[in-house]
Amino acid sequence: MTSLSIVWLVHSRTGTFSAAGLVTGAFALSEALGAPQLARLADRFGQTRMLPPTLVVHALAVTALLSLIAADADAAFLVVGGGLVGGTVPQLGALSAARWAALLRPGRAAELATAFALESIVNAVAFLVGPALVSGLAAAGHAVAGMVLAASLSVFSGLFLATQRLTAPPAASGGAEDAGEKRQLLCGPVLLLMGLNLAIGIFFGAMQVSVTAFAVDYGAPGAAGPIFAVSSCSGLLAGWVYGLRRWRAALPVQLLVLTVALTFGTLLLFTVASPLGLGLVVVLTGATIPPLLALFPVFTTSTVHQAVLTQAFAWLGSAGAAGSASAAALSGWAIDSIGPRGGFAVTATAAAAMTLQSLVGLHVLRRPHTPCAAAVTRDGDTQNPPARGVR
Repeated sequence: MTSLSIVWLVHSRTGTFSAAGLVTGAFALSEALGAPQLARLADRFGQTRMLPPTLVVHALAVTALLSLIAADADAAFLVVGGGLVGGTVPQLGALSAARWAALLRPGRAAELATAFALESIVNAVAFLVGPALVSGLAAAGHAVAGMVLAASLSVFSGLFLATQRLTAPPAASGGAEDAGEKRQLLCGPVLLLMGLNLAIGIFFGAMQVSVTAFAVDYGAPGAAGPIFAVSSCSGLLAGWVYGLRRWRAALPVQLLVLTVALTFGTLLLFTVASPLGLGLVVVLTGATIPPLLALFPVFTTSTVHQAVLTQAFAWLGSAGAAGSASAAALSGWAIDSIGPRGGFAVTATAAAAMTLQSLVGLHVLRRPHTPCAAAVTRDGDTQNPPARGVR
């Protein structure tokens, strides 16, 4: 909601999408770089101490950007303002995932998949409702209201989360050494999960542009909205079904099956000849996403020590954001060169990359690795994490 509000707001005041793109790009880049640092503070000092000052700074940053826009400030100042807003966005998703891990990992790790499936469903609802709400307000001439609403939701829900002390994971006792933290976050499983998140981000970014271009190319630009809605509803149903039961297949096998299904769905995109056909195909591609988004944090929880878990979640989110941002430009170039199917080629490549990484995951994600299996304390001793590698 925040990034889309910036697009509407900057465009409404400057009249150019280039300025809106620059400010939104600064917001996205700053968030990708700042999210892991905010997560590190949460791991080090605890969520209840870190959240309130972060939320205050974010509210001040949003106020500053709105003031710059109202004052018709130069584009360079707007870019700086967008960067300040992005760098202070509270990473509520990573904080929530860390809470689930702290609650369930000690003795109920088998329920993590259900918990993260619930998270993926809530996220899908947010991505379905939020953009429509912001766009509706902007279309009615209330672009500022969209930005204020987005910031209010972040600040007040963040403050509410900060009051829930019973579910907050404990701060890292004594803190881990920087070298130990780097080993925790640069081990094989985490790097593999970052690659998977990068690829799924590319899929998201390319799919948004490609579906819109396909609908426009077939003379039905209004069909893009219903197609996205069908995909989202399919994902909601799949996430609900996935979270209802415990599946017998090992988690790395589930990952491989889902990525193969996603790759198959992206290949079917090349066969569609109408918006209706595209709507039928996105039922399959959309259904694979929530289970995948539930699996990624489960793997992260099982391979990363609690002391740096929030940071790991934030890095995965940054990888997905980077993939989505780069895919928008890449798929746009491909569509301009060879038409909408050029964009579908980008989505198919991303899905195929996920399948190849999932094959690697059959080995990497099945067993604990030394860099992920211990956290280095200030004494130089090691602490075993509460959970071992996924079996």
